Amino acid sequence: MITNELQERVSGWFAGRLPAEWQPAEVTVDREEITVVLTIADVEMEGSEAAVAEARAGRASGFREETREQRMEIAQEAQHRFERKVSWGLAVGERRELWTHVSAPVMTRLRQPQRLVLDTLVDAGVARSRSEALAWCVRLVGQHEDDWLTELREAMSTVADVRAKGPAA
Repeated sequence: MITNELQERVSGWFAGRLPAEWQPAEVTVDREEITVVLTIADVEMEGSEAAVAEARAGRASGFREETREQRMEIAQEAQHRFERKVSWGLAVGERRELWTHVSAPVMTRLRQPQRLVLDTLVDAGVARSRSEALAWCVRLVGQHEDDWLTELREAMSTVADVRAKGPAA
């Protein structure tokens, strides 16, 4: 489980390590990966939605190329320090993209009714495989249950804090 303390340590390290013009960064930590999403200034132009979307894509692409070496150096330091891969992303206006991110295998044991749900998603063309269908389901739950998941994570953090203060600590 990722504790608030670890999240704060990692976020604090990136706040101190990233250049000022890349601040603030959104830092997310799990067991395998640290994801750092940077936010840069939106494009200032008038035009169709398609034109604005392409301008944002161009700005994101340029930023990615211009900062590659510096991001790789920072990621290498963080990976050594926190023993997790570092992934990068960017937000420009309404455009949000992840460039490098871990796709971690997760073993599951599903009974036939759950497998049939995944197979239906595959057969309908929603997903190309059971694995992709399962990822789709997880994203859907995350979108619709965000408040509940946030409350659950906070409760787990409180339990971890209590355990740390216990007699075996």
